[in-house]
Amino acid sequence: MADLADPWGLTGFGVSPGVGLGPVHRVVEAVLNPPPETQHTGTPEQERMRAHAALEAVAADLEARGRKAAAAGRTDARDVLNAQALMARDPALAHKIRERTLEGLPAARAITGAFRHYRVMLAGAGDYLAGRVADLDDVRDRTIARLYGLSMPVIPEPVGPNGEPIPYVLVARTLAPADTALLDPALVLAFVTEEGGPTSHSAILARTMGVPAVVACQGATGLSDGTTVLVDGATGIVRPNPAEDEIARARKAARVRYRAAEATTGAGRTKDGHAVPLLANIGAPRDVAAALAVGAEGVGLYRTEFLFLDRSTPPSREEQEAAYRSVLEAFPSGRVVVRVLDAGADKPLAFLAPVGVEPNPALGLRGLRMLGRHREVLMTQLAALARAAAGLTAELQVMAPMVTDAEDARFFAEACAGAGIERPGIMIEVPAAALRAHDLIGEVAFFSIGTNDLAQYTFAADRQLGELARLQDPWQPALLDLIALTARAAHVAGKGCGVCGEAAGDPALACVLAGLGVTSLSMNAPSLPMVRAALSAHTVEECREAARLARTATSAGGARAAAATALHALAGLGL
Repeated sequence: MADLADPWGLTGFGVSPGVGLGPVHRVVEAVLNPPPETQHTGTPEQERMRAHAALEAVAADLEARGRKAAAAGRTDARDVLNAQALMARDPALAHKIRERTLEGLPAARAITGAFRHYRVMLAGAGDYLAGRVADLDDVRDRTIARLYGLSMPVIPEPVGPNGEPIPYVLVARTLAPADTALLDPALVLAFVTEEGGPTSHSAILARTMGVPAVVACQGATGLSDGTTVLVDGATGIVRPNPAEDEIARARKAARVRYRAAEATTGAGRTKDGHAVPLLANIGAPRDVAAALAVGAEGVGLYRTEFLFLDRSTPPSREEQEAAYRSVLEAFPSGRVVVRVLDAGADKPLAFLAPVGVEPNPALGLRGLRMLGRHREVLMTQLAALARAAAGLTAELQVMAPMVTDAEDARFFAEACAGAGIERPGIMIEVPAAALRAHDLIGEVAFFSIGTNDLAQYTFAADRQLGELARLQDPWQPALLDLIALTARAAHVAGKGCGVCGEAAGDPALACVLAGLGVTSLSMNAPSLPMVRAALSAHTVEECREAARLARTATSAGGARAAAATALHALAGLGL
């Protein structure tokens, strides 16, 4: 059972706003481990063909689910499932499986070994690729189930005594997109998972379904089936057996938040007019519509990995140019900040030559370090970006991930200059870069702080482990100190310093970030209206005082509470 000694219940990270109330329905996963045989009894080719047939069957099933989702108007879900099907058909994965069957391993162990190889690499990569680990695990489990003729994973919906469906709160360790995509939003009152993050596909699908969702909620699967829980997808609180007054307060706060978000429009700024541009994080051109719908002033993080995944050769300059230009055209009066390919060593990017075994890929050749080994990939991408922006009025800014020191920053700035890009920037994700930000800012035009990775490296806490969610909390005072140091260096140099990590989407923390000197905030589109409302309700001096108080705390919870004493309007916004 979950440890419910805390009267406030369980707490995770809210990733889809709204309040859900209903009985718990847990999804207990079957652990699909292959039999202990170590050698196959047939031939390597027979085992390879068995593995290939299972993978192809899984890919076909995922595509069929995608068609069903699209027929119900869920084109976003179809795209996610088609991406999973591509994983199953990845030539690099097939090659790894073949290698293992040639070593004498049976199909099941060849499959699990090949998936394990890529899982480790993805988990150590940047935020977008690391968020695909759950998708990869799901494809693996479905393949093993298919290989042994087991039932494919499903989420059974609870029914009443007369067979009628019962609305429920879905609780699981993690949720596979293939299952989430076909759930009925009229019956699912909320999602709660022990693992996952705001960039996981299940979180994204929850937001598009309009279902409240909380992730990284430790102890959630210890809740008993049928227990009534209150799920607040904005605050991340999961309250078992709530009292009637608690339910009323939560619902009232949700209504207040909704009205405040709807009533506040226009550019991001504080109550006294201090400008804080609000931008959107996107992973592909299809995300632009959602950003425009909530009034994003531009794009603060355009992840370009979607162009490079599941290919044996890199995308051409022309293909890249078209994808970049479509986003630039959508924001004729704004800025579009593009992150160059954030990939690591020996991952499912077949055109990147392997660099040997890396015991810890998160600390290895990824981001700019990898692009330094493959300069032709970098220069082609920069050339495509420069051509895409030619003749358009949007301001193109291009930034590099995994930058550590001034030498890295100088290398990237020179590469940009060679391609004709005038606004090079760098992401601050490594503590060394934050500590010596005053050295790096002289080489580039702007900083963008990736709080997710900066927290991971600052606290030595794997971002994929729900048990370490406390150390991934962006309210941690040490992380606030590094943000302040970075923003100060940019301010002294007269340059911009944005935040594009998930921290920017927390309304209260957004005010603190503005108080720390951050000049723009970029977040997932659904978070933007409430951040706009929170900023517009406070003066810049109130934001600065909240930032000062937060940094005097010794814990994330203490920082959050201290900041709230200066942000007096939060309560009126339902926060």
